[in-house]
Amino acid sequence: MTATTTVAEGAPRREQGGGHHGGRPAPDPWRSRLCRWDLRYSPYAFVAPFFLFFTVFGLFPLLYTGWASLHRIELTSPGRTEWVGLHNYARLLGNEFFWNALRNTATIGVLSTVPQLLMALGLAHLLHYRLRAATFWRVALLTPYATSVAAATLVFVLLYGRDYGMVNWALRGVGIGPVDWQSGTWSSQIAVSSIVIWRWTGYNALIYLAAMRAVPDDLYEAAALDGASRARQFRHVTLPALRPTVLFTVVVSTIGATQLFGEPLLFGGAGGQKGGASRQFQTLGLYLYEQGWFNFHLGRACAVAWSMFLILLLIAAVNALLARRLRQDR
Repeated sequence: MTATTTVAEGAPRREQGGGHHGGRPAPDPWRSRLCRWDLRYSPYAFVAPFFLFFTVFGLFPLLYTGWASLHRIELTSPGRTEWVGLHNYARLLGNEFFWNALRNTATIGVLSTVPQLLMALGLAHLLHYRLRAATFWRVALLTPYATSVAAATLVFVLLYGRDYGMVNWALRGVGIGPVDWQSGTWSSQIAVSSIVIWRWTGYNALIYLAAMRAVPDDLYEAAALDGASRARQFRHVTLPALRPTVLFTVVVSTIGATQLFGEPLLFGGAGGQKGGASRQFQTLGLYLYEQGWFNFHLGRACAVAWSMFLILLLIAAVNALLARRLRQDR
């Protein structure tokens, strides 16, 4: 027996199938669960590679160095370890070469940081105004930073040569005798500092330039209406706005000076690990390198490394304190 159904013309036709309203299929519970998992755990998956690399190349070396600094470990017999506690640190504090390296690091840090940041501030101020080929000048400022430490230092070694260097040639032109840049204390430290200045001035200038671009134009327009010259605008508008950025560059440059290694090592030539015949430009990085890879005292070298780490923590604490005071003043 068959049944016929007559559908009125124009009447809505009901789709066959059951279940869900509107003909939509029922949601798959497994797919919904995957979607929830994706929303919940995908951020952790994205940041996991960073923490993995940080653990392998950052946290583990830091912890192992701290452990090794409390032991007597000689690279001639690395399988033998002896617990000595703080003996390596006590020996370090009583070593005149360590204090000499610390003084040299501080001196070179001041000689390189102060002129570098002042020059960077001046260059950024010039680039802040409209110049022809502005992109070219910005790229030119970044070129020294992109140059390798080895190439830059070897060029400066030739420039500071005692007999045929161009620096002494220029000094002789104004009646000053030749300077042995690698033998004197101040001359060698100035020479090493000049390498750092040449490499990092442009980089800091671009940081200052970016901060200057963030200063509202309304402030400059108001200062110009008040009759302020460019010099007064720079002093009363630009510099106050750049205080956090200046603090940041000072801290970063200080950290870089604490870790200075490649420039003095290559500048010193064959005996570069000693920082000159009288250790006149031996930095903490060179002293660590000498203890670990020339004297084979791994435990003492690790104590030097942790001393440098504690110095950096102190610098970071001072930075946080100054930054908090700047925020309160604003």
